[in-house]
Amino acid sequence: MEARAYRAYCLENVRAHYDVVLISGAEPTWEKEFVVDYAVADPTDQAALAAAGHALAERYELAGVLTWTEWYLVPVARLARQLGLPTTSPEALQGCRNKHTCRTLFARHGVPSAISVSVRTEREAADAAALIGYPVVLKPAAHAASMGVIRVDTASELSSAYAFAAQTAGHGVESTQVLVEEYLDGDEVSVECVTFQGQTTVVAVTRKTVGMPPFFEELAHVVDANDPLLATVAPVAVAALDAVGVTDGVSHVEIRIVDGRPRLIEVNARIAGDMIGHLVHLATGVDLARAAADIACGVLPDLTPTRSRAAAIRLIYPAYSGTLTERRLDAEFTDHADWLERVTFHRDAGDRLVLPPDGDMFSARIGYLITTGPSAKVAQARSTEAYRHLAVQVTPV
Repeated sequence: MEARAYRAYCLENVRAHYDVVLISGAEPTWEKEFVVDYAVADPTDQAALAAAGHALAERYELAGVLTWTEWYLVPVARLARQLGLPTTSPEALQGCRNKHTCRTLFARHGVPSAISVSVRTEREAADAAALIGYPVVLKPAAHAASMGVIRVDTASELSSAYAFAAQTAGHGVESTQVLVEEYLDGDEVSVECVTFQGQTTVVAVTRKTVGMPPFFEELAHVVDANDPLLATVAPVAVAALDAVGVTDGVSHVEIRIVDGRPRLIEVNARIAGDMIGHLVHLATGVDLARAAADIACGVLPDLTPTRSRAAAIRLIYPAYSGTLTERRLDAEFTDHADWLERVTFHRDAGDRLVLPPDGDMFSARIGYLITTGPSAKVAQARSTEAYRHLAVQVTPV
């Protein structure tokens, strides 16, 4: 299960310091070992979520409420407010969920970002692209995980690209619009931040490897406790969080470095996906999951670094769409690679794998491997070495 593969460490780390009660859209399975109680309710249904929250509050003294799921940010903040618990305002989080609102706030507060135009038709998209100048990026105004995001290099590509972005945008809650944006040509990073009562601490910077053009699938990440880029991106990340009104919580701020200067892509007001929080813990000793729980309970989190290392993750994709017939890592190799922190497969033989444009990260990814080292260079080299010992067989469609 993908949720377990990417979020179990969060629940495990929080459980080590707090008793946890869970509201889940379905009967919990693997989560049960980490919780003392649960309620089943659709987290996107505000009334059902509120009823479940109040029912748990009658049985327990609730100290805080949090989520690390992008689509639940606004309803969970509303629940926290109803229960009188700490939270960034639902209005601010609603703004974070709408990339057009974010761009407007960045411009208003002087945060360097990208030129962006919100459109509702292909004709409007073509006009906006011509005004901005190719290449451009089309993306849903309110989505996540790079789904529906596509680069467009020429006017002849725009029609199919708009259809691709609009299809995903149509499932948005906060907005169903498509954005046409300036393409920021530079290395992509994310800044992992912790905000408590309006004061933000920048904990780490994550360097990303993005591929599968014209899409923006994230293929690998590395966190180095001593990354010199941290000093460059930190002020812009803090300014972005201030601009959108994040006052409490852990955030994942995405940036591109263009001509040596940081430009904002977006603010995600929750712990990063792809095990990045775990990479931060391995590299610095700072536990972002616990920090998120502390903040939700109104407790000042301890962000003192206790390690000075690096950690990398390599996300495993097939070379082409098809049916997975084999996936394994050489056992003899793993026995001698003590720097291989973990390898996780969340797809099994017989599963169908579908790459973009017909699929996305949820339909294509097979798993991941995590490596550590004294520096980013070493951790990444080890990641490449481990990847060479990986056997993946896919029968094409």
